[in-house]
Amino acid sequence: MRHISTTGQLHCYNEQGARISCAGSGQDAELRIGAPWPDPRFSVNDQTVVDQLTGLVWTRDANPGQFPCTWEEAFSQIRELNQEKFGGHTDWRLPNRRELRSLMDYQQKKPPLPDAHPFFNIFLYWYWTSTTAAIHPAYAWAVHLEGARMFYNKKNQEAMFWPVRGQGNGLLAATGQQSCWDSRGKRITGEGSGQDGELRCGAPWPGQRFLAQDGLVHDRLTGLVWLRDPGELPESITWQQALNLIHKLNSSRFLGRSNWHLPSINELESLVDAEYHSPALTTTHPFTGLRDGYWSSTTSFFETDWAWVLYFDKGACGVGYKADPTFTVWPVCFSEKE
Repeated sequence: MRHISTTGQLHCYNEQGARISCAGSGQDAELRIGAPWPDPRFSVNDQTVVDQLTGLVWTRDANPGQFPCTWEEAFSQIRELNQEKFGGHTDWRLPNRRELRSLMDYQQKKPPLPDAHPFFNIFLYWYWTSTTAAIHPAYAWAVHLEGARMFYNKKNQEAMFWPVRGQGNGLLAATGQQSCWDSRGKRITGEGSGQDGELRCGAPWPGQRFLAQDGLVHDRLTGLVWLRDPGELPESITWQQALNLIHKLNSSRFLGRSNWHLPSINELESLVDAEYHSPALTTTHPFTGLRDGYWSSTTSFFETDWAWVLYFDKGACGVGYKADPTFTVWPVCFSEKE
């Protein structure tokens, strides 16, 4: 599997939030799809921490700014850290949405960081990313360090920031964002801004990312194969009904395949193109019948009777109450070459 890591989820839970055996559940913790985490995951060098999973280097202090600040102030303070050669480096930057999400462990909460991590001074609040919310360009994506939700905050509001440096080892793909916007939502050139649209960090996308064939769409970036028209499946079902539906698809060899699964939240998020909204997919995508909210196979460890959901109009990672028939399913499987 390319450009996707496992979520860290180790246990399975039913709709009521009780822990259950993973065998045959089809849940994230059973399948554990994506690059496995190295052990140890982090190596410490005085004021910096190398994430052995992604190759990115983070400040060990998760709150070098000490106080919440606006989005523009976060960029300004990081420039000051570079001028001061913080940790002996001058190339600190604000992480993009995929980079910040890569630290999240979906088997942890308050903070949702890997067990025995070496970071300190973690603030259980919103943390800025360098990625603007295309649906509202006066807003930027932020991740909450209580439970790992990712939503957008108005750029003139305040949040924390966590500097990162390096280009990584190629595991993380670029977000797709190519434009820059100021705090009023006005498009700018972005030169010297440090925004995601300027730096475009992460593995580049293939020129033609999606290939449609026989009701399927092959994602050439990740190697995943998605149902081309998820609109042909029921619109509003519970989380367990979504898992049951996947089992039925496999039993009937839907579209000639018996390896369908409900995607993890990392697999769903991998589809997002942060340059666009409604849907948050590249404009040349071949999908039809798209809806906004899709269940993932990943339970919310913050409240285990909830599960992670990807909102495709916005590109947000939120949660839904498992027992409510609120969201739908987008089946995924593997390319035969994977």
